[in-house]
Amino acid sequence: MKLSTPLSGVNQPLRGIALVVTATFLFASHDGLSKFLGGVYPVIMVVWARYLVHTLLMAGIFMPQAGLRVLRTQRPLLQTLRALCLLSTSLLFTAGLQYLPLAEATAVNFLAPVLVTALSVPLLKERVTVGQWVAVIMGFIGVLIVVHPGGAMFTPAILFPLGSALGFCFYQLLTRTLVAHDSPTTSNFFAGLCNTLIMSALVPFFWETPRWEHILLMLALGGCGMTAHLLLTQAFRHAAPALLAPFSYCQIVFAGLLGLIVFSQAPDTLSLVGIAVICLSGLGAAWMQRRP
Repeated sequence: MKLSTPLSGVNQPLRGIALVVTATFLFASHDGLSKFLGGVYPVIMVVWARYLVHTLLMAGIFMPQAGLRVLRTQRPLLQTLRALCLLSTSLLFTAGLQYLPLAEATAVNFLAPVLVTALSVPLLKERVTVGQWVAVIMGFIGVLIVVHPGGAMFTPAILFPLGSALGFCFYQLLTRTLVAHDSPTTSNFFAGLCNTLIMSALVPFFWETPRWEHILLMLALGGCGMTAHLLLTQAFRHAAPALLAPFSYCQIVFAGLLGLIVFSQAPDTLSLVGIAVICLSGLGAAWMQRRP
């Protein structure tokens, strides 16, 4: 998730909250589509379709006005590294969804904000309070509760969402660094184009001709991701990131509902406890971040 500074003089928190909640539903829908399509086609092909549609939509929206200027970056190497972090997140999370329930995998992936808090000390030289360290520890305890012996997540496949969370953590750290140099539009477009080119080079080795109804689902996959990112950008123009960040956890709720309705997968009691602990750790870290 990308945070941007709200426009001065604009304070419409309810509109911002509504946009964030809608975006989380689209992200959960994106993950549900990834889980379904990944069960039919190679993960490489699913991720390629996601980035291809995303990039084409961005080109259609922004290039008629800005042209190639939208790709001009002051930090091309950092932008490339950021794109690769996002690509690793997409590949690992989509692969993990083939073995894990949607809600639990999403919850473990939400360990990323907690990892950002922990790694911001050595990498960004930020100061982290005792309370924030407590939130970090709580996040890891939540994952251990989710991955309890005998549960659906007690499998080596848990490494997929954990790796995805780590990749997304570095993606967020690089986003913090690049926000002072490039616009969010440039960063998003650059990442989408870079990952589309990489996946386009790989997809011929994994190609399976999709059925027409699955082509529509692939278009919806990219559309959900792109629309969600645009809604987030608009949301943070209406209210402060610290206010809106807790509502991003609605994605776990939507993932649980979609997992139950579409895939008939319901978390057990201990998994629900672990998911709640992960959410509380993230909310606690976000609340302490907004304090001076």
